[in-house]
Amino acid sequence: MNMKFILILSLLSFTLFTYGEDGLDWPFDQAKNVATITTKQVVKESFPILMVVHYEEDDSWAFTCGTTNKSEDLMVVGMGEAVNLDPTLYSIADLPPGWSATRESVNSEWVRAKDE
Repeated sequence: MNMKFILILSLLSFTLFTYGEDGLDWPFDQAKNVATITTKQVVKESFPILMVVHYEEDDSWAFTCGTTNKSEDLMVVGMGEAVNLDPTLYSIADLPPGWSATRESVNSEWVRAKDE
């Protein structure tokens, strides 16, 4: 079995164990179909999401790889699609507006910080 498949299966199992099989409760303050920002690298190249921003101005979210700030690399996706790409995002769903979270790798803990 390839490692990517094992990782995805493990994350799915963890998510189902943690949030139940009858459909995951949606803990974010924005609905699954609300637009959020990510990058082409995350969606098309399977880069890990290593940076999350919960904007204070409008309660919007951004889920990025942290490798690019170029506007041409940005994509708009639904909140649900971003979380489907990385179910570990459920662990930071309570991130308050005006805060960010970063991590070194998908195996690292999220580090939260209030934005200045």
